[in-house]
Amino acid sequence: MDAQHERGAGPPRWWRHGPPWWDRRGDEDRPRWPWRSTALITAFVFIGSNFAAHAQEGERAALDPFARALLLVTGAALLWRRRHPVAVVFCTAATTLVYLGAGYPYGPVFLAVAVACFSALVAGHRRAAWAAMATLWAGHVLVAHWLFRWLPPSGDDAAPWGQEIVIATWVVAIVALSELVRTRREQWARDRAERAEAAKRRADEERLRMARELHDVLAHSISVINVQAGVGLALLDSDPEQARAALTTIKDQSKEALGEVRQVLDTLRTPGDAPRTPAPGLDRLPELVEQAASAGLTVEVEGKPPRLSPGTDLAAFRIVQEALTNVVRHSGSRHARVLLARDGRTLRLRVDDDGPATGADAGGGGNGLAGMRERAAALGGTIEAGPRADGGFRVLAALPIDVARTKEEDR
Repeated sequence: MDAQHERGAGPPRWWRHGPPWWDRRGDEDRPRWPWRSTALITAFVFIGSNFAAHAQEGERAALDPFARALLLVTGAALLWRRRHPVAVVFCTAATTLVYLGAGYPYGPVFLAVAVACFSALVAGHRRAAWAAMATLWAGHVLVAHWLFRWLPPSGDDAAPWGQEIVIATWVVAIVALSELVRTRREQWARDRAERAEAAKRRADEERLRMARELHDVLAHSISVINVQAGVGLALLDSDPEQARAALTTIKDQSKEALGEVRQVLDTLRTPGDAPRTPAPGLDRLPELVEQAASAGLTVEVEGKPPRLSPGTDLAAFRIVQEALTNVVRHSGSRHARVLLARDGRTLRLRVDDDGPATGADAGGGGNGLAGMRERAAALGGTIEAGPRADGGFRVLAALPIDVARTKEEDR
């Protein structure tokens, strides 16, 4: 039996529950019981019906125990309107129709039907709500214009058709209001889902950016450290001073790498706070050249960078850093050239080495080039990387100088 309940045996789901955005703050996924509102509506129906009975005395039948039982059932049924909206709307319509057919006074008994209809429509059961209201109105027409001859009170006349038009107008108004609320709630649910999806997408993009930063920092620093460690081991016995210089370079490079990693991790831990130190940019290009020189790579720089937005400045620096790191790791050349040029509102970066490649992955299929392409694409730029016709390898990047202005013009 437990397995059957887990598979949803019993009444179909649409009979028991509303859509996912319906209020389900009770145990597990069950909605709360609307005790207070049901008690208030039931009390209002009882009190209002008593006043209506006094006002319509002699015209309609007096309230007897059966009438009060019908009013109680009609009001109490609203307690299940969130869990069984379809059953409740048909139950209230049926008890109200029996109440009217018995000749009891008109009054606020229609309020319970309106609330039940509203709950069913907002829960997404449009056809059931419309069918229940249409059944109630059609039944009232039969009672008021045909069956009244055989139903109490005796000597009653047919109701005027204008009264039916008023009732039909109220039915349409209740249904229209319920449809409006249902539509608004569905729109709010879609908006919440879209906001949640956008927040998740921003979080994923931020994690990707952090991972890219860590990769660029560590790849460059570890490459320099690896080269210097090899130099230190080779010269440890024959040239202790040169080995000491290599170890000093390793110490300085590791210290700088730790500082940059700490900055990235601080930003990851407190994304709402401003970074304590400015992000690196092309103004640190001379420092990058010195680090490459300590790894045995001579770098020539041509041109001066224009004034860039912070995002473009960081991306340009990381692209040059990654390109030089690839030269150190994968190229037999100890000489590289960096060219900076402005073409309209585009910054063009070119990093060349003369090769030859020293590894099978020298063609650029690693994560470094993928990271460079992601950085450029995030700014609306491009990256081209591949072997040169005369040997060696070339990385060519085109980045927009003012990203904000470019996006505004695209709009």
